[in-house]
Amino acid sequence: MGKIKAAIVGATGYVGQELFRILYSHPEVEVTAVTSVSYTGKKYSDVYKNFNGITDLNCTEGDVEKLSETNDVIFIALPHGIASKSVTTSVLEKCKVIDIGADFRIKDKKVYEKWYGVEHFGEEVLKEAVYGLCEIHGEEVKNARLVANPGCYTTCSILTLYPLVKEGLIDTNSIIIDAKSGVTGAGRKLDIGTSFCECNESIKAYKVASHRHTPEIEQELSLAAGKDIKLIFTPHLTPMNRGILATCYAKLKTETDYKTLEKVYEKYYADKKFIRLLKEGIFPETNHVKGSEYVDIGFAIDERTNSVIAIGAIDNLVKGAAGQAVQNMNLMFGLDESTGLDTAAIFPI
Repeated sequence: MGKIKAAIVGATGYVGQELFRILYSHPEVEVTAVTSVSYTGKKYSDVYKNFNGITDLNCTEGDVEKLSETNDVIFIALPHGIASKSVTTSVLEKCKVIDIGADFRIKDKKVYEKWYGVEHFGEEVLKEAVYGLCEIHGEEVKNARLVANPGCYTTCSILTLYPLVKEGLIDTNSIIIDAKSGVTGAGRKLDIGTSFCECNESIKAYKVASHRHTPEIEQELSLAAGKDIKLIFTPHLTPMNRGILATCYAKLKTETDYKTLEKVYEKYYADKKFIRLLKEGIFPETNHVKGSEYVDIGFAIDERTNSVIAIGAIDNLVKGAAGQAVQNMNLMFGLDESTGLDTAAIFPI
């Protein structure tokens, strides 16, 4: 078998660029096409000068149907509401698709339309989309034609809480997630709210009680619990380029010691390549995961309130987006899931 031919639709956003950077060094992949609406016809290395001397590809139009005829996999790194129009059964009969956007993450079409405010046009393929959180749905991903790459906040939040929810150790009505993200999570578009002067030396909550990752987190944790879960999720914008830190609070059902919870986390994650369980008293920092596929998780028990505080950290552009997409691709094509991703974090950054 030759190299996997891959096309990146929406290659000039931060996630698309990160994806190209990872795939360029992937030993089993050849990137054949990079598409962009804003930069059609321009050399990719003129858009991102860190690719100067590395690629001669020009940005083209993103016709998914045409790309499916000449590629083995298409990565779609576009805002919500676009992929559902372009991913069809015809496309999936010819190649695999990994949607890094939100269009296929939420299984209930009505829930998606309520939270995202747009019509979903891909109902015929929505039912077969696999939620691509590899550490939980890896076996399903292996046989998928269409993978919905999870969101960045959701990846960090779900993985941090999953063992506790799955084992029924916490009161699921008490879950509160307080998460912080670097500014790249807002994308590359011009927006005064994410400009340097507005973000530097400041931190702010946004989309309070209304962030679109909320139903995604609830969907996956509800599956783990075997019942519907409603939780509080509040995101914050912090003055750093990349990284996510999710601090998750929940009431324990019974008095539990650290070692008991440690064994629960090890039960689910001891064999997971990219999840690092930190020692007691040590907690995740975004500096230690930036530029990598790793998820760092640590926790503490507050005996006064019989609560657990579980903390997770990821790089929002890598494990939270592009790296996770490559991890999914590896599984879909029968490769070791760490292929092209097995690197340490960049430090300092």
